[in-house]
Amino acid sequence: MLALVSGCQPGVKEIFVSVDGNSSNPGTRKAPLQDIRTALAMAGQYAAKGKTPVIRLLPGTYRLSAPLLISSSLSGLRIEGAGTGFTRIVGSVRLDPDWQLYEGQVFMARLKQGLIFDQLVADGKPQVLARYPNRDESGGHWQGHAADALSPERTGTWKKPEGGIIHVMHTAEWGDFHYVIEGLAADGSVQLKGGHQNNRPAPMHPRYRMVENVLEELDSPGEWYLDTAAAVLYYWPPAGIDLSGSVFEAVTTKALIEIVGGPEQPVRDVVIRGISFGHTRRTFMEEYEPLLRSDWAIHRGAALLLEGTTDCTVQDCEFVHLGGNAIFISGFNRGVRIIGNHIHECGASGICFVGHPSAVRSPAFQYSEFVPLTEMDTLPGPKNEHYPQECVAEDNLIYRMGRIEKQTAGIQIAMAMNIEVRHNSIYEVPRAGINIGDGTWGGHLIEFNDVFDTVLETGDHGSFNSWGRDRFWHPDRSVMDSLVAVRPAMPDWDALYTTVIRNNRFRCDYGWDIDLDDGSSNYHIYNNLCLQGGIKLREGFKRTVENNVLVNNGFHPHVWFENSGDVFRRNIIALPHADIMLSGWGREVDFNLFATEQALQQAREKGVDRRSAAGDALFRDPASGDFSVADASPALAMGFVNFPVNRYGVQHAELVKIARTPTISELIFHRPDTAGNAVFNWLGMRIKTIETLGERSAAGLDSAAGVLVLEVGERGDDTGTLQRGDVILAAEGVPVGTVQDLLVAYQQFKWQGQLKLLVVRNQVRTSVTKSLR
Repeated sequence: MLALVSGCQPGVKEIFVSVDGNSSNPGTRKAPLQDIRTALAMAGQYAAKGKTPVIRLLPGTYRLSAPLLISSSLSGLRIEGAGTGFTRIVGSVRLDPDWQLYEGQVFMARLKQGLIFDQLVADGKPQVLARYPNRDESGGHWQGHAADALSPERTGTWKKPEGGIIHVMHTAEWGDFHYVIEGLAADGSVQLKGGHQNNRPAPMHPRYRMVENVLEELDSPGEWYLDTAAAVLYYWPPAGIDLSGSVFEAVTTKALIEIVGGPEQPVRDVVIRGISFGHTRRTFMEEYEPLLRSDWAIHRGAALLLEGTTDCTVQDCEFVHLGGNAIFISGFNRGVRIIGNHIHECGASGICFVGHPSAVRSPAFQYSEFVPLTEMDTLPGPKNEHYPQECVAEDNLIYRMGRIEKQTAGIQIAMAMNIEVRHNSIYEVPRAGINIGDGTWGGHLIEFNDVFDTVLETGDHGSFNSWGRDRFWHPDRSVMDSLVAVRPAMPDWDALYTTVIRNNRFRCDYGWDIDLDDGSSNYHIYNNLCLQGGIKLREGFKRTVENNVLVNNGFHPHVWFENSGDVFRRNIIALPHADIMLSGWGREVDFNLFATEQALQQAREKGVDRRSAAGDALFRDPASGDFSVADASPALAMGFVNFPVNRYGVQHAELVKIARTPTISELIFHRPDTAGNAVFNWLGMRIKTIETLGERSAAGLDSAAGVLVLEVGERGDDTGTLQRGDVILAAEGVPVGTVQDLLVAYQQFKWQGQLKLLVVRNQVRTSVTKSLR
């Protein structure tokens, strides 16, 4: 528990609050107030007299029906709890339900008329809103999805579908859409309202769908449903719940604290520390706004909102079981510090630094939009001050985010400048761990983060992702080529300052470790350990990628400009360059160490890597995650320099105790047992290279080439595409002669989410599509 020591500093006035206090008390430790709002009013009186108010929240759960508002008149305020295990601020109310058996295992209780909530909590654990399919933690998207969620056969069984909710993925898996059911049409189809939560309009995904808040789908333990019109709560209690003795809470409030000022009168030096924040309503049906021409649309709100502030700090807090974003730094903010927080189990994003479009010169908002040059503001940089600058997110543990919304990130940056993101551990997220939505205005520092288990429910993305669809960018590539050919400085109008990505550890099993997508420009990427997905650079300018270790993968340059100015040098890579539609190879691609001579020769055939080399990098202890190289490594001759390998992620002692670290990849190349009958684990299966005459004969092969499936395991059974005894001959049209060939193809194409395989089954060739999720 944090020490709540009374301060004796001159000018400091402490106000104590307790859930057992009284609003008529003076706010001392012995006679505390009961209500935080009363304490804020008292703090305002002290601040008006030139005193520094400190509100100390004694252990207990403080319930809010509306957010606490902190204005510039409360500058200098500190709100300190007794620690996250002791002081809680929540947006829920206690229920006192009189349960009666409804039917089967389902109970019902009549509630106060007009009470509306979207989450039910029993003994501190969120329950499951009635849904189809039933919740399954291993079920993928939304912990369970089904193609028939909106089929007439299912919707026809619903007596009262109004108010039901459909969650569905973008058809290209670039995010999600959410709709409220308004009724059924005469033909049995559902009438929907919503779908505004994504900036890339698209049809619904045919398979990734989940429906909830329908009474007829209340069919398993832990599920509940609220009939708001009748004020009746239905509930199937899971094992271990004592209906008469359990504590039930209903989540009713969207936000908990809003710190709001402006550039002229900012809120200054507010500190919030040692508090657990929980229980806010889901916000996916609220107003959303597009974030320029990125794929994102976002709700500008959170459990804790800061707008118009300077030098404010949120430290050593917990954010858990929130329906939307945890922390949102919106518009004008300078020097905000988000440090040492534990953020998990939330519906949307963790920490968002997002400016206002009013600060952007000639903004465009949809992918296909472009402001004509004759109408474009051609001055560089921001138009006004309404954006975050010189803010820090440091030492935060962020995981299991995006539980409802999938176009989300652990940390999101858009329309901001000089944001520092360091020593954060981010994992178990549906899309990027760290996302930068545009090039306005760069200067960010991304360092010493540990980001893994990302892109779990989306596609075509990375553990780190960025876009740069700024003023120079045009959806028609030929137009964009002509623009930058005549105005080579145009990309610098928005990407003013270099964004640095250094000393991070990334692992993305379903995309790229680092993905600089459309237009991303002015980056320096060095000293990163990329464990699985490699590095992708799509079209952009002035990117230098050097001194990185790309385990089991390589470099993915896509649709580059003729004079991009890009550099890729002194990196350790495993696979050949996976280039797509390049107009040029940038300023320099050289001095890299490839894992095989074949990969090196393929690069040289493209006209690059003339002074690069091939060979074993001689990693010191890759099994334990140490990918520094020994003194005899040929990488050193290329100019590679070892970098720190043990400073990733959170450093806060209490967070280190609970933080996970990524699985370390098994090396495809330079494995001691690659010769002979070596057996590899791949996607839960056991595989080996066809080598013996007996193996060849059993499969009916005309040569000793291919990969034999020895065991499919649980994952193989789930996908239903590969069987024991299958022999894989090709992947995505690439011949597969050995396990190494298969693993190389897997690394190059896994971002698609599936692999098209040619296999021999029962001595007959057939095509199968292997899901990688």
